[in-house]
Amino acid sequence: MTVSAEPIAAPSGAARTAIPRSDAPTRFAVPPRARRAVLTAVPLAGLLLAWYLLTTNQVVFWLRFDKIPTPAEVADSLRAQLGAASYYRDILASTRRILVGFGLATVSGVLIGMAVGRSAVVSALVRPVLEVFRPIPAIALVPLAILLFPTGEQGIVFITFFAAFFPVAVSTIHAMHALPRVWEEAAQTLGARRLDILFRIALPGALPGIFSGLSVAMGVAWICVISAEMISGQFGIGYFTWQSYGLLDYPGVIVGMLTIGLLGWFTAWLVELAGRRVNRWLPRAQR
Repeated sequence: MTVSAEPIAAPSGAARTAIPRSDAPTRFAVPPRARRAVLTAVPLAGLLLAWYLLTTNQVVFWLRFDKIPTPAEVADSLRAQLGAASYYRDILASTRRILVGFGLATVSGVLIGMAVGRSAVVSALVRPVLEVFRPIPAIALVPLAILLFPTGEQGIVFITFFAAFFPVAVSTIHAMHALPRVWEEAAQTLGARRLDILFRIALPGALPGIFSGLSVAMGVAWICVISAEMISGQFGIGYFTWQSYGLLDYPGVIVGMLTIGLLGWFTAWLVELAGRRVNRWLPRAQR
């Protein structure tokens, strides 16, 4: 037997281990939260810059920015309001009306929506009533609310409830109709009762659609509560904004508008946060 002493050559296709160069540039990884914060701040900063340039230079080009308060004037008005107790009283009054009206609309809208979505008899009885009242603007009910309720506070809460109820109810109805039939059939096969199917299968399965309606309802509720406060309120951020306009305090009007926007943004974020927590069981793409 002959043994060759020649060295064995490495295969031509063998992979070579690449040694990274020490002078190669490294990519800086931006944390996701910092990236989202920057993306949120950029358009807001752009709007603020445009506002400053247009009002400071008193641009008049179809739109008359020479009549609009500058950011500095609004900042001075905001600083004065932050030191006044009435400003916080108005914010508290509007927030209380939103919480009560939106809370009542959530409970009643989900219950009625579930009943209409699950029962053909209830749908035949209730759905026509919903469709008749749904197109009516809530703000159109202000004269009726003044006549019906003994106090303006109760009337404003009713208008807020009326505005938020229909998005919640309709989204719940559609969410019930969209549930896969196989879920209910599988539960019935395993011996589940009607209440078990309703509260353990139908309601959890409809929650993503319900929270979509809640998010819409929160924005509509703020629109209507502010409008109602402007017409018949004595307190609230809508009343503050309208009173500032009546006194020709235009920086105060802008302060009221910005306050309304921030309150609406915060409450909508709370609804979305609650929806993400409740729908944690869903795949990430469906939340």
